[in-house]
Amino acid sequence: MVPPLNDPPRIARSSLSLAAGTMGAPVLMSDALAALAERGEQRRYRKGTLLIQEGDQGDTLFIIHSGKLRVFSAGDNDREITYGVYGAGEYLGEMSLDGGPRSASVITLEASVCTVVGRRTLERFIAERPEFAFELLAKVIRRARSATLSARQLALNDVYGRLKALLLGLAQVQDDGTQRVVDRLTHQEMANRLGCSREMVSRLMKDLERGGYVTVDGHQFALNKPLPQRW
Repeated sequence: MVPPLNDPPRIARSSLSLAAGTMGAPVLMSDALAALAERGEQRRYRKGTLLIQEGDQGDTLFIIHSGKLRVFSAGDNDREITYGVYGAGEYLGEMSLDGGPRSASVITLEASVCTVVGRRTLERFIAERPEFAFELLAKVIRRARSATLSARQLALNDVYGRLKALLLGLAQVQDDGTQRVVDRLTHQEMANRLGCSREMVSRLMKDLERGGYVTVDGHQFALNKPLPQRW
């Protein structure tokens, strides 16, 4: 594991629960989450730092102030599946608060700043502000629903169906009405999210480009017309 860098200055919380990021950009958090972040230890991590190892014991939350974290699992054949990518204002690690082992690994995709909060600190905070327990429960429910949807897509959709859902889910409508995937993923990153091989993604994306459905524009994907139902 790459060791964390020196801790940056503590993040201050405004009355609007806007925490300052490392470059001064505001980070929107709930009032309770911003208050909890003030009680933890803030750390700066390099890109590629493994924060959580699947199967390990742990009882800490990571509250993200800047950067991006990827949640994933790896198989014996070195194949990986990505469960999600999370940025500023999110937090990870809540699934281990029942005392069980970590259910997935977490790695930084870029230099990141997080506040680390231990279980005892969280328990004291919930005792003082019980409304945060409902916020935490809602987060667990949303992620459980997301996992159910992912399992459904893996079971009922072919690779193209999953690829189409991924592209449409990431696409953002621009001012001119076009749809673009602004943060373009590599074919390997897409394969990790879809649970398939990189070669399969490359073949499908090339076919979509040939058909005029998708255009690679710099670091973005442009969706030129509605994607076909089946391929």
